[in-house]
Amino acid sequence: MRTTFADVARQFDAFMIDQFGVLLDGNGAYPQASETLAALAQAGKQVVLLSNSGKRAGPNEARLTKLGFDRASYRTVMSSGEAAFANIAARIGHDIAPQAAVWVHARDGDMSSVDGLALTLVGNTDRAEILIIAGSRADTFELEQYRSWLTPAAKRNVPAFCTNPDMEMLTSDGKRFGAGAIARLYEDLGGRVEWVGKPFPLIYIMAYDVLGQPDRARVLCIGDSPAHDIAGGQRAGFATALVRTGLHADLSDSQLMAHCTATAVPDFIIPSFTLMEP
Repeated sequence: MRTTFADVARQFDAFMIDQFGVLLDGNGAYPQASETLAALAQAGKQVVLLSNSGKRAGPNEARLTKLGFDRASYRTVMSSGEAAFANIAARIGHDIAPQAAVWVHARDGDMSSVDGLALTLVGNTDRAEILIIAGSRADTFELEQYRSWLTPAAKRNVPAFCTNPDMEMLTSDGKRFGAGAIARLYEDLGGRVEWVGKPFPLIYIMAYDVLGQPDRARVLCIGDSPAHDIAGGQRAGFATALVRTGLHADLSDSQLMAHCTATAVPDFIIPSFTLMEP
């Protein structure tokens, strides 16, 4: 099961690759990540970056370019924010009323999740008819602050979209609670949450379409989270590889295997996303 990425990559034609924990950490790009992505493209491999980012494809692609990644080395960033945007857009006028009041919680003031949609932004949950939990500002607020913000909406049974299901996120100060933890709190308060992203099906369906629907046996999903990347890839019918970087880099091999056994066991475990031999 444990092998190098160079050995694994030869077995597949297409890849769905996680961003944070594989290509990036809380401070920037991992060594060799951009070179490895470019090498896959040069070898004729098809790549979609599959991310639980609540931001849409454009902002994610701009960040990667700024960090030195060649835009030509991947097809698109299929983020949970991108998948949710398409889903919500298709539902306006059906089960979502035109100009419905929407409260968006995101990082960096990002409103790309609703830009161009026939919805009306509101600044608090008291008037909201829809909530979009696109990011966590755990570097600024404690989880209890979210309880006070979300309780009024939960009492009114306002539906919420969680467009970043990650329970934890990597920051420059270490791991902090992610948007998924905020959405889970909303459920605990009695609210309804529709989850978009890994490990849920929609994002894999859309990524597979972007890849041109190749033979599923020749597609590999790479990530650092057994609960999101590995479980999601397996449910979608793809092979999976877990990197030893990212969220669980501090676990011993035995601890990591225990965690995988409790969640999802990958087909491969690789030290990092690099084609260089250790």
